[in-house]
Amino acid sequence: MTDQAVDTSGPARPAGGGEAPGGAPSGFFGRERESKALREDIERAGLDTLAGRKSGRARVLLIAGRPGSGRSALAARFARELTGVAAGAGGGLGPLPWAVPGTGTGDHPDGVLRVSLAAPGGERVPGERTAREILGLLGIATPPGADEDELSEMVREALAVRRAVLLLDDAVDAEQVGPLLPDNPGCLVLATSTGPLTGIPDVRPCTLGGLDAAAGVALLAAAVGQVRITVDPVAAETLVEECGGQPAALVLAAGWLRAHPSASVDDLTTQLRRTAGDDQVRPPVRAFRLVHDTLPQTAARILRLLALAPSGLADAHTASALAGCSVSAARRTLQDFAGYGLLRSNGAVEPQYEVPGFLVPALRELLAERDRPAETELARARMLERNVRLLQSCRAVTEPEDAPSRRRLAGLPRSLRFPGPQEAEAWLLSRLPALLASARTAVQDGGLDTLARRLVSALVRALAAHLGTEAAAADLYGLHGLVLDVAERRELPRERAAALLNLADLDAGTGRTRVALERYRAALDAGREAKDPYATGRAMESVGGAYAELEDYHRAADWYGRALALRLTQGDRAGEARLYGRLGAVHTYAGRYGEALRNWRASAAGHRRLGDPAAQARALSEAARVQEYAGRPHESLATCREAVDLARRAEDVRLQAALQLRLADTLDRVGDPAAAALHRATADRLLDEKGSTYEIRSAIQEN
Repeated sequence: MTDQAVDTSGPARPAGGGEAPGGAPSGFFGRERESKALREDIERAGLDTLAGRKSGRARVLLIAGRPGSGRSALAARFARELTGVAAGAGGGLGPLPWAVPGTGTGDHPDGVLRVSLAAPGGERVPGERTAREILGLLGIATPPGADEDELSEMVREALAVRRAVLLLDDAVDAEQVGPLLPDNPGCLVLATSTGPLTGIPDVRPCTLGGLDAAAGVALLAAAVGQVRITVDPVAAETLVEECGGQPAALVLAAGWLRAHPSASVDDLTTQLRRTAGDDQVRPPVRAFRLVHDTLPQTAARILRLLALAPSGLADAHTASALAGCSVSAARRTLQDFAGYGLLRSNGAVEPQYEVPGFLVPALRELLAERDRPAETELARARMLERNVRLLQSCRAVTEPEDAPSRRRLAGLPRSLRFPGPQEAEAWLLSRLPALLASARTAVQDGGLDTLARRLVSALVRALAAHLGTEAAAADLYGLHGLVLDVAERRELPRERAAALLNLADLDAGTGRTRVALERYRAALDAGREAKDPYATGRAMESVGGAYAELEDYHRAADWYGRALALRLTQGDRAGEARLYGRLGAVHTYAGRYGEALRNWRASAAGHRRLGDPAAQARALSEAARVQEYAGRPHESLATCREAVDLARRAEDVRLQAALQLRLADTLDRVGDPAAAALHRATADRLLDEKGSTYEIRSAIQEN
């Protein structure tokens, strides 16, 4: 819920002041007294120092003020000053989260990390998401499915070796801030909130009121030009007073004046007084309503619909879909809104805009008052559908030219197509926070579950295509959780089974094997309920894999056997060959070499029937290993030679070299070093072309 700021500079602010893109005033106005108080608060002795103890935690500074008071801008400005970063660097008021690297000098050489603890409108952001954002700014990968405690600990550990400023915007209460405090006095935590953070020791709030008259007039002059202020300076001071000195209200008032060049400052003050109405309506909201009510009808409707923008983030496509207008018209309208001070731009070529948090409740109220619920729901559906189509296009551009999805791209409007994979990936990464928020909002809303499922599916596929499942694992985990929510709400057992399997795979990949096992069992129940043989077989096999990871080889063999029986009834030859191999592996680990050998040979026979000599060779190589474990080295040699011949026929040089090394090791053990040397020489020739010994040896375990 980041405020409209005192510092109205944006990421593309021109040097030397003047007007930023869209006409918003550039520069920082007032707050000298508050900045001085914050500096004094840093320098004062803390409670630990007064008690004779060495401080073990970061100092916490708090800037308290109502939404629209400029608390976020003062915090960002002050943090940049502490780290020696020039004002405006890093796009100080761009969509959160963001990081500004430090200069490498001073008390905080590692820069500023800034996240918001509240969503637009004031809703609390879950601590798990906040911690992930901080770790993402630090370039630290987060394990999928990790809880808030684990992630908060990772944040504290990461900041324990850094000297940075952690800016926590819009804290709802102390419970959000406490878990993130670094145990490192070299860091500084700068928080903003509406009131005190009771529960955080040794914190004195710096409370913001309105700007003084001089700073307010300077802000207006920077926005509308000195001439209009000079002709009636008293009226300008009166306008500042009417706006309560609130920077958000002054920025909106300045935007209205720019849009009405023939109006005087006194005219605007008069209109603001007429819209005062209820004394409980705060100046920023009054200024917003005045701007809204003087907009053309179509533009005013688009502005109200931005209340539906996920996380308050919108671009031309979002506005176009919400309003049902062209992308070009939406682009121009958003630019106009930025000129009014209604939106903030990130300054990109295709900008993404942020709705100031204090405006979101007012927009929602107006939307409920003036737009019919059915029209609002239709606008939300159009926005979700647009995101689905963009994500499908984003993924399709990674496919081969002759792929059906690639051919379908030609039928899409030009505005929905990407020139190439790089442009598509750049779009995906820049819009990812908004896309994830859109998916969460759609699922929580519950009224558009079909579209929500399509959006999540398209987002999962786009992330996998561009980033890979491992790099995108944390986001994929959250998305699969959303699918599970919808499946349980709508009683869809097939979708529930798929979501549980995907979540369990990610749990297993991060070492949470027992959690994965519970989910695999739940997926098995859902697959049976849906009468889905694929999900049922997949769940059985995965349960076996979880038991194998837990070294419960008896249960693992039992579940692999059940899965194999199901595959046999289905005639799934590939599944049969794979499961025979899995049974061979667990019997090998359990020391049941007879059972292991029978299953590995059955796996090899299955791959032979499938016409896959490389997989057949791998299965035979494992059979040779079992024979060696069982004390039958000569049989192992014969089996290994058979595997080498198969690898040669398959032209799998990497596997062939690995098997040659295994042959050499076995020959050494049976007392034939000359033959062993010949096989090592053969392997060496292959190794020169295909990489290290470690990489080659690992090839025989890929089955």
